[in-house]
Amino acid sequence: MNILTVNTDSPEQTRALGAMLGNVASGDDLYLLAGNLGAGKTHLVQGIGFGLGVKEYACSPSFMIAREYHGRLTLYHLDLYRLDEIEEIVDLGIEQYFSSNAVCAIEWAEKGQGVLPAENLLIELTDLGGDNRRIRFVPHGNHYVELVNKLRESLSKDSLAKWNFQ
Repeated sequence: MNILTVNTDSPEQTRALGAMLGNVASGDDLYLLAGNLGAGKTHLVQGIGFGLGVKEYACSPSFMIAREYHGRLTLYHLDLYRLDEIEEIVDLGIEQYFSSNAVCAIEWAEKGQGVLPAENLLIELTDLGGDNRRIRFVPHGNHYVELVNKLRESLSKDSLAKWNFQ
């Protein structure tokens, strides 16, 4: 399935990984982020924004549900944490974020199973203790397999950081 697993050892490195993903992102990308509180989801999205050329510092949209940032592509940052019923997610009109030539990153995406598109990049973040994180990129669909391959290639070429990935 072409899963990429990367370990990071600081919030800065998690953001740097996100920036690499933002650099290879294209319009209509959908990133589904899953992981416990404090697993680094927002740090990764901040990096995605930086990679897209967003000048603002992306913050968690937990209380607003959605934030919009502008760079090379628009970044929609959604957070489903506060939603408990699938009907609440449907009522948001969430599908508008998926086909707008933008990148859409959804935290707590597991809450939207069944209403989110089947083709996506699932990003599973695991807190390993301290500032260490395991981040798995699981592509669903050919576009996302290609995206993960581009990210893997970027990691291989990055001479500024020592990446622990497989």
